[in-house]
Amino acid sequence: MTGPTTHWTKAALASLALALPIGAEAQGVAGDYLAARHAGMSGDFEAAARYFDRTLMHDPESLEFLERSALAHMSLGNVERAADLGERILETGQNTQVGQMAVLAADMERENYAAVLAAIDNDRGAGPLVDGLIRAWSLLGQGDMSSALNAFDAVGETQGLAPFAAYHKALALASVGDFEGADALFSGEMGGGVDFTRRGILARTAILSQLDRNEEALALIDQSFNSGLDPELRDLVARLDAGETVPFDMIRGAKDGLAETFFTIGSALTTDASEDFTLLYARVAQHLKPDFADATLMAAELLRALEQYELAAETYDTVPRDDPAFHAAEIGRAEALREIGRTDAALEALQSLAETHGDLPVVQSTLADFLRREERYDEAIAAYTRALDSYEKEAREQWFLYYARGIAYERSGNWEQSEADFRAALELNPEQPQVLNYLGYSLVEQQVKLDEALDMIERAVAARPDAGYIVDSLGWVYYRLGRYEEAVDQLERAAELMPIDPVVNDHLGDAYWAVGRELEAEFMWKRALSFVDFENVSEDADPERIRRKLEVGLDRVLEEEGSAPLDVAVGNGN
Repeated sequence: MTGPTTHWTKAALASLALALPIGAEAQGVAGDYLAARHAGMSGDFEAAARYFDRTLMHDPESLEFLERSALAHMSLGNVERAADLGERILETGQNTQVGQMAVLAADMERENYAAVLAAIDNDRGAGPLVDGLIRAWSLLGQGDMSSALNAFDAVGETQGLAPFAAYHKALALASVGDFEGADALFSGEMGGGVDFTRRGILARTAILSQLDRNEEALALIDQSFNSGLDPELRDLVARLDAGETVPFDMIRGAKDGLAETFFTIGSALTTDASEDFTLLYARVAQHLKPDFADATLMAAELLRALEQYELAAETYDTVPRDDPAFHAAEIGRAEALREIGRTDAALEALQSLAETHGDLPVVQSTLADFLRREERYDEAIAAYTRALDSYEKEAREQWFLYYARGIAYERSGNWEQSEADFRAALELNPEQPQVLNYLGYSLVEQQVKLDEALDMIERAVAARPDAGYIVDSLGWVYYRLGRYEEAVDQLERAAELMPIDPVVNDHLGDAYWAVGRELEAEFMWKRALSFVDFENVSEDADPERIRRKLEVGLDRVLEEEGSAPLDVAVGNGN
């Protein structure tokens, strides 16, 4: 990306200062400055805002302090405070993107569209990606629909922005009751190529209903979402089925359109721009439309990506219980709590959610995944079963639930049920590499159906040739079949792909030993031992067994375990 967007990259934000400014030698400001600098480098927005505000008490006209304090407050969602700082920046005769965005957001929230348009005309907008759409919605806010439509068209002439322009123009038309014109844009009759996001589909559904075309609206939902309906979609389907005319209330006026602008562009930026920059867009969308759950979820997810888990949990918690997105917010909050080690609180949130939203597969499966990670396999199996039972009809996406439940069964020692679930997953998704690899590897470890296991793992490798854990499985099945030279080739490749994985290094050590490369085997076992996580030891890389192999060799360990000796003759092809 070019222009102002690149200014606020992670690298720029992390470099909070080049040196202490003149006059900041006093211990107080120096301490606050360094604390603010450290907070900014670690992405702690709350501490950065607090300490930069304190530095401003010592030097209230410092452009550096004003700008960075505004940035921290914007990141926290304190847009009005950031706007005050932005106004002070403008009073110095300077312009900064974050200051301009904050002032613009405050004027948009107050519906001071004249000030918004004047700012854009004077090159004090939020950035080239959004200024055109801001202009269009602001003109609509002033009641000038004709100029607004022309402004949307002008945005569409910019390369790459045509879908955004068409989408927002359609929303603008629908917001004033021109549902025919809006549908023409969504259907492509008027050109523009509207991209169909979830929100776009919801908007068009309401538009079709307003045009007495509920059957088409239902078909659109069925085509777009299949069987994965959340509470909002289920309610919408029920209302359409009942013949109700669904109101178009996604955009209630220009301010909602402006919130949609920042959300739309922010969503598009998530794959290209840094999380801290994109967070500003989510915060503006929230400020303009406080009940905008999608913007709140986006802000919280960006905070998680920035490892601001406490703040992310607090942000998720602002979505009210009666909002259709509440279950998504609670799932996100539980994940954020788990990431800061509050596993009991996370589990409590998911269990409570299962009581109120237990008919949603995603709720049961998320709870099941959590329980499986905590090695509470029986409870996880029950939750996966509830998730599978919540589907009204069989769907391809259920493969993952069978796969995950199969893992839980396998870990709890019930191989018969585990194998049945893995095979059920493959019936729904025959070439899924994760399932092929897990089932194949499990068969290898049990030393049964090795030919079938080899076929499965070879198919998995063909699908994911650079997945080290799958290449490791292929090498291991060769080892189990006594094809040691082939095992070495594959396990060496796996070790290149996953050089610090203890299981891969341990397997390669065994293969080296089997082909007579004993010094290299000992080296790999030592490497494996050095990479073992002793707080979370893998069943496939037992440190005591590795130490015993270093003491007496693999042949003796196999003898002690009552296992068959290595068939070296077969392995060497003799």
